[in-house]
Amino acid sequence: MSLIEKSEIFLFKYIIIGDSFVGKSKILLRYTNNTYNENFVITIGAEFGAKTIIIDEQEIRIQIWDTAGMENFKSITRSYYKNSICALIVYDISNKDSFKNVLNWIEDCKVFSPKNILLVLIGNKSDLNDKRQVSIEEGKKVADENNMIFFETSAKDNVNINEVFLKSAQKILENIKNKVYDDDENLINFRQNSKAKLINNESSFKSWYENYCCSS
Repeated sequence: MSLIEKSEIFLFKYIIIGDSFVGKSKILLRYTNNTYNENFVITIGAEFGAKTIIIDEQEIRIQIWDTAGMENFKSITRSYYKNSICALIVYDISNKDSFKNVLNWIEDCKVFSPKNILLVLIGNKSDLNDKRQVSIEEGKKVADENNMIFFETSAKDNVNINEVFLKSAQKILENIKNKVYDDDENLINFRQNSKAKLINNESSFKSWYENYCCSS
């Protein structure tokens, strides 16, 4: 049974955060376009992608913001935390330092995100298992200690990418049923809109949201 009227659609805003070079943009590209690009391009501020899925007859538009991981972009990146319903925190399994910095990204979420944001920990680049510096057990331990969903993924080999978004969206729907977000009116108002009001041109939506998100 659909959670809302069939004339309506849920909008879930996701952010992808983590250090530079961990593969955040490649995860976004693999999920939204099912493509992979070996070339690395530094994200300035944030990049945007979107995909519509259906779970239990409920249509969901997942709008994903891939944020810059470099320290000098953090003040910009933090503006994108507002009204996010899910944060994907990514590290590179072949880079121990990126894993050590996960706790800093978790702390950022606690400070700048809605209190009920769903956190997902992702150990990316599982295709580099021969260069692994972070064990699966280490990743699971941090995830368990911080009440996070945990995945290891490979954007290159398309391993667990769809599963990350499917399982997190299912958890969000469960939270909606359990009224987890009822005391967060801004989050609820943002994610529930009629199809007639859904912005079809995602580039226009990006410009609108940047103005909305960064206004004070």
